[in-house]
Amino acid sequence: MFEFDHPTVLFYNSLSRRLDATTWNEPIRVDYGERLIHLLSTICPERILNAKETQASTWVYVVGDISYFSILLFLLGILNECYSGSYKSSLLFSWLSSQKIRRETVLMADNEDDDSQQRVNEGDYVVLKRGDIYKAVQIQKKKKTVFEKQWFFLDNAVGELYGTTFEVVSGGTLQPRKPKHVEHAADAKEAGTDNRHILDDGKSQKLTRDDIETLKEQGLKGQEIVQQLIENSTTFRDKTEFAQEKYIKKKKKKYENSVMVLRPSCRILAMMYHGREPGKICHLRYDTLAQMLTLGNIHAGSKVLVFETCAGLVLGAVMERMGGYGSVVQMYPGGGPVRAGVESFGFPPHFNETLHEFPIQHVNALLAGTLDTDAKDIDAGRSPTSEGQEKKVRMEEKRKKLAAAAVLLQGRNADGLVIASRFHPCPVLLGLIKFLAPSRPFVVYSQYKEPLIECYTKLREQGGAVSLRLTDSWIRHYQVLPNRTHPVLLMSGGGGYLLSGTTVTTDTPKVNTEPTSVEEPAAKRVKLEEETE
Repeated sequence: MFEFDHPTVLFYNSLSRRLDATTWNEPIRVDYGERLIHLLSTICPERILNAKETQASTWVYVVGDISYFSILLFLLGILNECYSGSYKSSLLFSWLSSQKIRRETVLMADNEDDDSQQRVNEGDYVVLKRGDIYKAVQIQKKKKTVFEKQWFFLDNAVGELYGTTFEVVSGGTLQPRKPKHVEHAADAKEAGTDNRHILDDGKSQKLTRDDIETLKEQGLKGQEIVQQLIENSTTFRDKTEFAQEKYIKKKKKKYENSVMVLRPSCRILAMMYHGREPGKICHLRYDTLAQMLTLGNIHAGSKVLVFETCAGLVLGAVMERMGGYGSVVQMYPGGGPVRAGVESFGFPPHFNETLHEFPIQHVNALLAGTLDTDAKDIDAGRSPTSEGQEKKVRMEEKRKKLAAAAVLLQGRNADGLVIASRFHPCPVLLGLIKFLAPSRPFVVYSQYKEPLIECYTKLREQGGAVSLRLTDSWIRHYQVLPNRTHPVLLMSGGGGYLLSGTTVTTDTPKVNTEPTSVEEPAAKRVKLEEETE
């Protein structure tokens, strides 16, 4: 019988001591909590011998294969402390699937997490969605939010689950939409065979704009207004079934005051920026951003250098992929870093501890060893005013951040480099690639291929990089409806270009000055054909 205070220590030590054992017939006491014990009972109930609840905790006795069971509990113990939600299940799923454990078991553990993590809280950053339009806002009570020419308050969103659809009622109040089956209007009406006799003269609708405004003042909801428009249309019955559905969809989009509250993510924010302000993110599409994260091998625990002018979207995507573990050094131009997109992610406070900043103009000084991180602003120190003291404090904080980032860069052992900016990438890449350790990936994004061709040529000339690839990404959206599946008429023409590669050491081997004897290759053996008489 073995009893330990912490299961992580228990199974790590037992695994190291009994790694060669195939079975462990002695029971093990596991003392961790109801949630983990319930998960273990679900995964392998045949290995649970006894369970007992005490005032302090819940424990069970288990028995089984150490190589299977200890690794499972070790991973569960670590992940139960460090991760939560779907991120934990994604880390465990690949290993659990190899052990033929159903995915529903892991999802059950996610559902038992704190329910408050799945609900909207005051101060959270959320993304509002209506159709294909997105907007990132912060939940603040009694603050008017304007979205798609409509204002409302987000007070009632607090406490609701992410993904809830709300209706905007009178006074700008949000009301959760109740799930109900609504009979399709096109099914209740008769449809025509074609639209050739329908004239678009603007006289088919009996309701005027004033009548519609009156209906809104009376408190009619969007669905009811759409129904009124259908009933007062003289040409609706003559339209084909597909045309009727298209008409209803268009009117719902215009008159239904609904909004969905989503949790921010890399994909949603990338779609938001690309749809609203693509110039702010250098026209970086979300599928290209996904390829950048893959080619850069971004993962937790690594040290990544990021140089971007995409409003912080690329930086936030890297931080989200790393999960708050490792180090991210943001190389920024100008007077300070831009992190508007990072704030929209709504990261926990401990994510900021992994983020560092370093000005791009000091890279050459750092490489030459002449960077002075102890320099102070003399004028700010002499000023006796409060403004001067505040400036002194800001300069001191900036100096400390510069020194901390310089320490990370001086080792020249970074694990990855990601570049996506409006500047010419060639000088930036040639300068920052020196901070990467050998056999580390780098990826550069540009809206145009000519700058990346120059980078490709320079890297081939100077060496230090292999597996260079210049690629472009292309995506096509499809409308998938019965008998109406076809590509979307309006879509992005290009997703930019990516240059990726892997660093290698450029140290030249020592030349041996001693004379060496060069053996001549053996003479080629000639096969002689025998002459036959």
